Amino acid sequence: MIISKTPFRVSFFGGGTDYPVWFHENGGAALSTTIDKYCYISCRYLPPFFDYRHRIVYSKTEQITEIDDIDHPAVREVFRFMDLKRGVEIHHDGDLPARTGLGSSSSFTVGLLHTLYALNGRMVTKDQLAKEAIYVEQGMIKENVGSQDQIAAAFGGFNKIIFHRDGSFSVNPLFLTNNKLKELQDHLMLFFTGFSRNASDIAGEQIKKTPLKKRELHRMHEMVDQAISILGNDNTDICDFGRLLHESWTIKRGLTDRITTSHIDEIYEAAYSAGALGGKLLGAGGGGFMVIFAKPENQDLIKEKLSDLLLVPFQFETSGSQIIIYQPNLSYCIDDYCT
Repeated sequence: MIISKTPFRVSFFGGGTDYPVWFHENGGAALSTTIDKYCYISCRYLPPFFDYRHRIVYSKTEQITEIDDIDHPAVREVFRFMDLKRGVEIHHDGDLPARTGLGSSSSFTVGLLHTLYALNGRMVTKDQLAKEAIYVEQGMIKENVGSQDQIAAAFGGFNKIIFHRDGSFSVNPLFLTNNKLKELQDHLMLFFTGFSRNASDIAGEQIKKTPLKKRELHRMHEMVDQAISILGNDNTDICDFGRLLHESWTIKRGLTDRITTSHIDEIYEAAYSAGALGGKLLGAGGGGFMVIFAKPENQDLIKEKLSDLLLVPFQFETSGSQIIIYQPNLSYCIDDYCT
């Protein structure tokens, strides 16, 4: 039995500049952190006592023989990418629901790749996991996704991720003082607003409009280094980070008319009127999780205003995708078939 543990992420700045259609021409950057909420994937070779070759358990259960018949797109394409020759069983469990703006799809892809490599007795680098997850999602599944989530899930931690015009990327960890890190953590709140619409569809609209939004995306790119300057100096006012988030959300919500809804706007305005300095809807838009930045003394009032929403406590994490259980199982052979 192999079990992987891969974190979800909160993206603060630079979203939209991580799409290939943008960074191949302009370069891009994102500032994000992973949090202590995880995607767990357990995997083993499936004993040959069943009338199916693979068993896949997530929100539904698939028991199939041919990889082409797998419904789950990430599982199907990762199995193809890994060129599986033996039957496997995988189970997925997540601390938070999918399609909610925390990069859960990419955490799943990274975690599944990591688990299958471990099942084959291979150790892989975080860099390889990120690159292969990007290839699976963009090149094989053909999803409208950016490139930051896969990197964040693989590497973990608080990072500036730079997207180069040639398609490569660099991961620059932020080394914040304990005081600044705690100060930032104490100012953040994470609320669940409800399930989002299909992120790929929303992102597809944004990608189509990218040529028309150059000024906005250049500004969102600039904000990454502005935010790092705020966090990198113990003498700066942490509240400037929140105000920058507010500016970023104001720009992001105007990229397409599918990013926000009247319900999301009402939630944000309620938090803002109760003392929040900024915030943003995470992910492509339409719903999911919203991060709110507020002084600790104003957070009780914000909780009261948003009492119909679920507040999710979280902490930053630094490990990225890990194999937490490694216990290779026994092999079985019947005729020419071996597990």
